[in-house]
Amino acid sequence: MRRPNVLITGTPGVGKTTLGKELASRAGLSYVNVGDLAREGELYEGFDEEYDCPILDEDRVSPAPRATPAVFWPCSASQSALCVVVQVVDELEDRMSEGGVIVDYHGCDFFPERWFHIVFVLRTENSCLYDRLESRGYTGKKLQDNIQCEIFQTLYEEAVLSYKKEIVHQLPSNTPEDLERNLDQIMQWIEQWMKDNN
Repeated sequence: MRRPNVLITGTPGVGKTTLGKELASRAGLSYVNVGDLAREGELYEGFDEEYDCPILDEDRVSPAPRATPAVFWPCSASQSALCVVVQVVDELEDRMSEGGVIVDYHGCDFFPERWFHIVFVLRTENSCLYDRLESRGYTGKKLQDNIQCEIFQTLYEEAVLSYKKEIVHQLPSNTPEDLERNLDQIMQWIEQWMKDNN
């Protein structure tokens, strides 16, 4: 039986992991958090003090190292995602071709377009997001840059530029009620996709 692949993306703190794990449980799909894969694979070579985050070891994951190291800070898809995704693409290619995978990441423009049947970009009101990120210990530039990513719809624009517009959907993610509505909506989509494709 064919099962869809789902990408859940958005600025850090919008609820991707909460939604992705619960959705995988309800739908019987597998769940992959790309950040966790990078940590588990120990793909870091140092620590960036300004953004308070790890620096990826490009020699282990990228075919052509760049002049400056990739910093694994949220909402820096153009720098961090390339290195992570080279490794992740290799590791996930077979799983993605089998279907039934939910991928959670704060960037999306490096994943092969063929992987996903639908893309959900979670959006959170700025004051709510600020509180969530602050409770995670985000401060200074890291906090401000992530809030700006949400204000300027950076991840939504990245998704629309990376995938067919008809498969990209924004979902509000501010309250527990939003979470339940999103789960219900995505479950309905998955059920319909499976009916249509099996």
